[in-house]
Amino acid sequence: MKHVILGAGPAGIIAAETIRKHAPHDEILVIGDEPEAPYSRMAIPYLLIGKVGEEGTHLRHGVDHYAKLGITLRRARAKHVDVEGRAVDLDDGTTVVFDRLLIATGSSPATPPIPGIHGRGVHPCWTLKDARAIMELAQPGAKVLQMGAGFIGCIIMEALAMRGVELTVVEMGDRMVPRMMGPTAGTMIKDWCEAKNVKVHTGARVEAINRPEPGILDKLADMAGLKPAHKAAAMTVRLSTGEHLEADLVISATGVKPNIGFLQNSGITCLIGVLTDEHLQTNVPGIYAAGDCAEAFDKVSGTTIVSAIQPNAAEQARVAALNMVGQKAELKGVTQINVLDTLGMISASFGKWDGVPGGQHVELTDLPAGRHLSLQFDGDRMVGCNSIGWTEHVGVMRGLVEGQVRLGDWKDKLMADPTLLMEAYIACAQGQHQFVAGKR
Repeated sequence: MKHVILGAGPAGIIAAETIRKHAPHDEILVIGDEPEAPYSRMAIPYLLIGKVGEEGTHLRHGVDHYAKLGITLRRARAKHVDVEGRAVDLDDGTTVVFDRLLIATGSSPATPPIPGIHGRGVHPCWTLKDARAIMELAQPGAKVLQMGAGFIGCIIMEALAMRGVELTVVEMGDRMVPRMMGPTAGTMIKDWCEAKNVKVHTGARVEAINRPEPGILDKLADMAGLKPAHKAAAMTVRLSTGEHLEADLVISATGVKPNIGFLQNSGITCLIGVLTDEHLQTNVPGIYAAGDCAEAFDKVSGTTIVSAIQPNAAEQARVAALNMVGQKAELKGVTQINVLDTLGMISASFGKWDGVPGGQHVELTDLPAGRHLSLQFDGDRMVGCNSIGWTEHVGVMRGLVEGQVRLGDWKDKLMADPTLLMEAYIACAQGQHQFVAGKR
């Protein structure tokens, strides 16, 4: 049996190792499009602040790790999948055949169409190559402007702040992390960042990035293959508010999109991502998907979603790999899960944090203490929540949302006092609550 895995990120590597564990004699080929050893993008912020070197971002250590497991790594990019011929065409002009295929191609930064965004001094923070460029430019005192204050953006922002730069963040939404936090929580995070000397512009967007024309000395230095004779003037970034800001470095952190373009006209069904069933199999038998490019069922919302977080990617990879070797396994579902440390402020968001039509919700906010709690209900189930500062309840909140726990009378108690999450969880786990007739 030959297994071909497209993507050498966490999902691809976990799948390959799971296949090897259960099928010791099967052929495994992992195809990735970067020159480095397989690594975790989530480790890049630690590289930026010097907590790890590049080797510390690697998913596995030891130059012979993959060889010992009989896993072949190859550098290439998929161009097309031939479903009938069970083959993948690669960008190096070759074709590989497969018995089982896993699509784990991840995602890429979504670059907004802004004049000047493709010039020098502008980088996403997505690859090790990006990280090297950012570390060269993000020196103490440098003026850095970051576009985007979402989940990934806030992680990058913290690393940049720790490098001692003068940091400005521009977010189109009316608050920070608008896709995981409600108005109160998102505004609290913004206020916290500004208190930490990060300038934050919400409700704004970058409209253009302008660079001054190089002077004669710079042109002569460039012709001679030397560095500019003097430091070039900073870029000027124009905002939709009419403001003009100077920047030595611009970071683009405006979201990501699944890498699924090569599947066009393949016959493999894609919506936002590659659509999968509970076994992570696509509509084509023997072809699976996992990770940031996969669209799987979310039991809380009742719809399929792309959940681009590493814990979900790892579980999807494990389930897909087991099915690829003939062991029946089902994904219990994916849930939107985000726990974020923003310059020391811990926030969390689970499930339908913005609620459901006809649902109830309760909020508790203590601004002086930097604490906020928002619970969303559908009947007597908690379907989502936001929190800031309630670190002791993170596990319980996740358990209640993911487990779709019927709270019975405890729902009303939480509406009266949302801090009783632990008591509600323990009571419901022990069966000490009332059930709706005929339902659990």
